[in-house]
Amino acid sequence: MARMPRLSVPHHPHHVLQRGNNGQAVFLSDADRVAFLRLLGDAVIESRVALHAYVLLEAEFRLLLTPPDERALARLMQSLGRRYVRVFNQAHGRSGTLWEGRFRSTVVEPAEVLLDCMVHMDLAPVRAGLASEPAAWPWSSHGVYAGQRTQPILTPPAVYWSLGNTPFAREAAYARRVSAGLSLAEQARLDRTLRSGWALGTEDFLARLQTQAGRRVLPGKPGRPRKLPEAKKQDQK
Repeated sequence: MARMPRLSVPHHPHHVLQRGNNGQAVFLSDADRVAFLRLLGDAVIESRVALHAYVLLEAEFRLLLTPPDERALARLMQSLGRRYVRVFNQAHGRSGTLWEGRFRSTVVEPAEVLLDCMVHMDLAPVRAGLASEPAAWPWSSHGVYAGQRTQPILTPPAVYWSLGNTPFAREAAYARRVSAGLSLAEQARLDRTLRSGWALGTEDFLARLQTQAGRRVLPGKPGRPRKLPEAKKQDQK
């Protein structure tokens, strides 16, 4: 059976994951991460994709992006991937592929689910044992939203602006959200939908998204599709 095309919906946030081939590290030094962020900034400008959040680990990176059209997300990821591989290979005297096949992505509702994605990304270095707390890992967007620094390549999502009427109020509210964390069930839900590529949100959001996308945004029920009554009658003849 042919693989269903990746779900990409303009003007909706997408949670994106790219891993190293066979679990290999894609960042071996801080210089690698600096180079990656520079290339990411270039790709964001060229593709006109809004970058809301990111986290760079050792063997993977995650992004939260809103594309302006159906092809922009793929263009950004292809351009970023090719350019970074050249830089990485040259820096470390290697050749060949770096990535584990296609990147994974899922469309998420631009409200609570989007905030959950940001929190999940901020906490990823802690889960991986790379930092004791999100603020101690400089290679994510956490510091920007917690008021520790600025980063021009980021576009804060609308739901972040709704956290407070002043920068201090928004930063404090967001820091509290990260401190509260996510339940194991919420973490598993985010990871599961990212692996599968299906959309994530409320029933109303998913219904509207399916109409806009013109295709299924959730997996179908297992088993053979039910036959129409006319087909059943023909089978019984």
